[in-house]
Amino acid sequence: MEPGKIKKLDETVVNRIAAGEVIQRPCNALKEMIENSLDAKSTQIQVTVKQGGLKFLQIQDNGTGIQKDDLEIVCERFTTSKLREFGDLTSINTYGFRGEALASISHVAHLTITTRTRDSKCAWKGSYVDSKLTGTPKPCAGNQGTQITVEDLFYNVATRRKALKSPTEEHSKIAEVVGRYAIHNAKVGFTLKKQGENSTDIRTPPNSTVVDNVRTIYGPSVAKELLEITCSDEQLKFTCSGYISNANYSVKKITMLLFINHRLVESSALRKAIETVYAAYLPKNSHPFLYMSLEIEPQNVDVNVHPTKHEVHFLHEESVIEKIQQAVESKLLGSNASRTFYTQALLPGANSVPAPANESNDKGNPSGSGNSEKKDKVYAHQMIRTDSRVQKLDKFLSKPGEKNTNKPDEDFVDSQNSSATEKQPEIPRREIKLTSILMLISEFEKNCHTGLREAIKDMTFVGCVNPQYALIQHGNKLYLTNTSSLSEEMFYQLLLTDFGNFGILKLSTPASLYELAMIALEQEESAWSEADGPKEELSSFVVTLLKSKAPMLDDYFSLKIDDEGNLCTLPYILDDYVPAMEALPMYMLRLATDVDWDSEAECFQSFCRETAKFYRIQRSNDSNDKEGEQENWRWTVEHLIYPAMRKSLLPPQHFAQDTTFLQIANLTDLYKVFERC
Repeated sequence: MEPGKIKKLDETVVNRIAAGEVIQRPCNALKEMIENSLDAKSTQIQVTVKQGGLKFLQIQDNGTGIQKDDLEIVCERFTTSKLREFGDLTSINTYGFRGEALASISHVAHLTITTRTRDSKCAWKGSYVDSKLTGTPKPCAGNQGTQITVEDLFYNVATRRKALKSPTEEHSKIAEVVGRYAIHNAKVGFTLKKQGENSTDIRTPPNSTVVDNVRTIYGPSVAKELLEITCSDEQLKFTCSGYISNANYSVKKITMLLFINHRLVESSALRKAIETVYAAYLPKNSHPFLYMSLEIEPQNVDVNVHPTKHEVHFLHEESVIEKIQQAVESKLLGSNASRTFYTQALLPGANSVPAPANESNDKGNPSGSGNSEKKDKVYAHQMIRTDSRVQKLDKFLSKPGEKNTNKPDEDFVDSQNSSATEKQPEIPRREIKLTSILMLISEFEKNCHTGLREAIKDMTFVGCVNPQYALIQHGNKLYLTNTSSLSEEMFYQLLLTDFGNFGILKLSTPASLYELAMIALEQEESAWSEADGPKEELSSFVVTLLKSKAPMLDDYFSLKIDDEGNLCTLPYILDDYVPAMEALPMYMLRLATDVDWDSEAECFQSFCRETAKFYRIQRSNDSNDKEGEQENWRWTVEHLIYPAMRKSLLPPQHFAQDTTFLQIANLTDLYKVFERC
């Protein structure tokens, strides 16, 4: 039998094989494009995805852009501005350098690049197939920077596409990549959202800090337990900086963010060495959170050992790891004194309710008259959950590995709008005698449903179903309550009862009313159409109207608008509560368009209604909210909103007819049902 003849593979086949090594899944393509954006000195990077990046993956930055003349070859293999000769690999200090990323993507997807440099009068757009530019670049409108759109990833590699996980899991991998680069590049603003949705999965402001971004992405429970770590060695020519969790924090799976010369990599040897240290501090099968950035002399690092640059090799690896291990152990030893231990309020099996005095007297005094009343026996069908120390629903709804949040972070920064809140000192309360306000207060007091008020006042909070609904218990009945409706009514009543006596929520950076209005008009909720006129004119109208009402808004509602048309403060209605800032643009638009400014009573009523809609617990349109965001709203609902409603809310009559209160169980009836089984 003769041997087969060796033939040279077709160039397209070669390139697709190479592409499969570099681009293994959507998050690999995104990682390469993020690194290109960072190399281009971008300060804002926005990522938009659909179906986990398989259908649509777009990244837009405000970097230096690509020269028009370079668009012809930008997607060809081994075209780069970073290398000139092989020796340059020993001193490379940028992310991308081989010129393979865009070429690989173009072989397995439909690729479009829109770019504009600072000196260019317009942007240029080009489409690519198999590394080649189709047609010539076309001029178009665009901001400085580059926008790369990847559509139908792996459309021509059916096997690879079938092997990928579900779109939800691929989206979580993308979020992981964006989150890790956002933490390491805290000075760069990152945004991740799904195509066609207004809400964002990740949003970090530019010029932030590592701890702030950890709080935004991984939640306050880990951010408050971080220890800063640094170590260096002149002989080994390396420095290490970062943050590690202390002995109070642990999760079921380790979270390790490792960057070597600013490149996201993995090192199993370093991970195992650090986990060995933590084994003496954490419970069995518990793991820490780690973020480390290593700076090693470029000539000591081989960055070209893996197709995806996922791994690197460097000299004196064992010695470097040993130094880092010693630094971690030293830091944990120094923090051991602050470790928190929790004690039980009651011994196991102890009765949480003291025995009645008459019962103990009868037992301790044989000569007692015996005429004292005996405590009625509680039968099984009458037993209800009345002790707040009993386990709550949240424990059974939490997912494996989900973090527990005991309280919101005290140094809260609203990452959605880069707004810091300042709680102002109390000022003497002034008495409001406006007839219109007193009339509105009287209306909701007369309209109060006494039964629902009693249920709210004496309720036991069971747990959250989602941001919109929660479960409460009153007596032996279980209710499903609409948190959005209840919180809106509560804030409306607080706005009237505390009229003219609000503190302020101060925005760290004043927000332009014009820009807020433009953002709102872009949303479907605004119902804007061309018949309404140009968006620019409507936005200018919003600014003019609200500026004309600025003195009144500042005096009565602590809502301050400066002479330049910037929003500076918001009313501080409920202690420790900050509204969802993504609703701020629509709130400003509604103040201008939906408030009746002509009549005093109608003005105050409609203004308070619109403000209450903004402050209420917002409904969630995304079931895949970030873990940190889930922790925030769950804590807020249980520990801020419902306690405040228990204290002050007067439920209106119509809450008894609609679905705001819905009885879903009665203990007595349930007992009868199960008794028959």
